[in-house]
Amino acid sequence: MQVGAANAIRHAGLCLLVAALAQGCASKEEIGCAITDINKEFQQQYERILTEKGTRTFDVKPAPAFTGTRAALFRLGMRLEAQDPDLGLLTVAAPAPTPLNEAEWQRVAQADLPMMQLLAANCVGLTGWLLKFEPEGLEIVITATVMPAAGGSEISLTARMHQVKPPPSGMPRREYAPPTGVRMALDKIWTQIERELGVKGRSA
Repeated sequence: MQVGAANAIRHAGLCLLVAALAQGCASKEEIGCAITDINKEFQQQYERILTEKGTRTFDVKPAPAFTGTRAALFRLGMRLEAQDPDLGLLTVAAPAPTPLNEAEWQRVAQADLPMMQLLAANCVGLTGWLLKFEPEGLEIVITATVMPAAGGSEISLTARMHQVKPPPSGMPRREYAPPTGVRMALDKIWTQIERELGVKGRSA
């Protein structure tokens, strides 16, 4: 990048920051509007993604399917929170952005941050373009359900975020993970489960 172009970008960023600061802090109502709109959009996408990617069937009996699912999640860095093999329920957790690594998380931020900023800016103005994802102080909680199905097992996955401590910015937390992050995490988990079980899963 040429020096002139780089200086122009820095100048534009500085102008944006000054304009946002001049506008003053957003009101509680404006912040509430932003969080509500972000949650609504992220929730709608989360539910669509779960419909598409949240459930797979495997030609494996429930007991080994449960064991394999647990092993897969452990290999991806998750820790056990609760389990009931008889009911086929398994809950694991890990600091965000696990099960994604740092490089994968950067791809998520590049894909989804502009959308979150636009939604926020519609409520709080230019200040919304200064928002960042803040995974610090969050844990990703994944629940797997393993149920008997014709010829094998049906495995379903859900994910949610749990706050361990407030974000550095002090802004309220949204309730749903970035859509691209949900897609990538589910793809990564299914790939690992297939490795553990030694068979390919099928969309339910």
